[in-house]
Amino acid sequence: MSTVAVEQALKAPVKQRGDKLLAIKEDQWFDRKSKRITPRDLANDLIGMANADGGTIVVGLWKGGVEGGDENVERRNAQMQAAIDFALPPVAVKHRLVPCVNAKGGRDHLLVFEVPTSDVVHTNSKDEVFLRVGDETRRLGFHQRQELLFDKGQATYEARTLKGVGPEALDGPLLDGYAAALGHPNTQRLLRARGLAGRRGELTIAGLLLFAREPQAVMPEAFVRILRYRGRERGAGAGQQLVEDVRIEGPIPHQLQEARSVIQSLQPVRRALVSDTGRFGEVPLIPEDAWLEGMVNAVVHRSYSLAGDHIRVDVFDDRIEISSPGRFPGLVDLSDPLRSTRFARNPRIARVCSDLHFGQELGEGIRRIFEEMRAAGLVDPVYRQTSGSVLLTLSADPADRALDARLPEEARLIMTALRERERLSTGEIAEALGLSRPATLQRLKVLLGEGLIEWVGKSARDPRAYWRLPPT
Repeated sequence: MSTVAVEQALKAPVKQRGDKLLAIKEDQWFDRKSKRITPRDLANDLIGMANADGGTIVVGLWKGGVEGGDENVERRNAQMQAAIDFALPPVAVKHRLVPCVNAKGGRDHLLVFEVPTSDVVHTNSKDEVFLRVGDETRRLGFHQRQELLFDKGQATYEARTLKGVGPEALDGPLLDGYAAALGHPNTQRLLRARGLAGRRGELTIAGLLLFAREPQAVMPEAFVRILRYRGRERGAGAGQQLVEDVRIEGPIPHQLQEARSVIQSLQPVRRALVSDTGRFGEVPLIPEDAWLEGMVNAVVHRSYSLAGDHIRVDVFDDRIEISSPGRFPGLVDLSDPLRSTRFARNPRIARVCSDLHFGQELGEGIRRIFEEMRAAGLVDPVYRQTSGSVLLTLSADPADRALDARLPEEARLIMTALRERERLSTGEIAEALGLSRPATLQRLKVLLGEGLIEWVGKSARDPRAYWRLPPT
């Protein structure tokens, strides 16, 4: 996540500023541009960020070098006017010149644009619509443009100001910690800059959810409920299988931390190699990075305008289900979630959670969930939409049932051990499994025959020989 790193880089000593900004990976909220960029092209990038989640664009950095831009004042002035001259309606950016040292060792300046997320859809002078997606700016087609117009209407909810809810409702230590992470000296100015408070200090809905001590006093449905069931079904009546029911309230950062801890204690487990002990014990059945990303996405991107509903995490012996109020934005294609154009329904909440290192943006988070499940040899995540919610199912079922049936009982334990340790000898695997060396070798040969593992050694008696997963 770039936002905190960018803030810190811009406050670094002048000689270090350019190099620190060059070291930051471009993403949803950060972009670098050459000093030679035309105002028309720059406007497209400003439009893309305003139509998405906002962010920072620095002009004067290119191909690993610090260009600056002081030598052409006329061009720089034109770049400063790009958001007015080539965007409809004009993008309400703030720009400033930040001192730096250029690649030639001379004193220079970078042109920095702070782009707020916008509640309307901006076009360029050719009536084209752009959207920031990951580390690139994409031009939208007609259908995507229509969906963006609709989604923008939904996304304005978090920006509404709450009358009578002011600074006295804030969780002081939580907000102070956030300001300290960004190096910002004034918390009230920071709230206004992030769209979390109005000019008179009254909190917006996003500000309430993120930093109020008790946001549920105003929005009682804004909580996470975690339920643990015995077995694989919920049951009903006398057959009810519910064994735990935990309700988690408070501001979003606290909700995310507490929900993670609760799910860790209730998640389904299996036997696998425990890295701390080198022996097999209970480890999560479903990768934590998968369900954590799913849970964060649910909290960050849910529709808070839907009263009377909450986020629900149902934990079974063989799966985790995460339900979030509100349908996916129209730009998200559930028929192929991995190729969907991301869009944050709550861009202000998403940005603050990114600052605090909670989760990835919606599109990237979905991809990460798929990657984690596939790396664990499990079936792909399943997304399903109802009329008013999105349900994510993370199942512990193997991706290839026929293959799973052919493999020995300890196959998944061995694969997990090799994934965590990268390489293990036959003796190390035998010790971890608690089996004899011949029995272990028999199981390893089955996996070798299926192409799931490799043996690396010079001869059958090579004392340095080991087993590993095939290179990808």
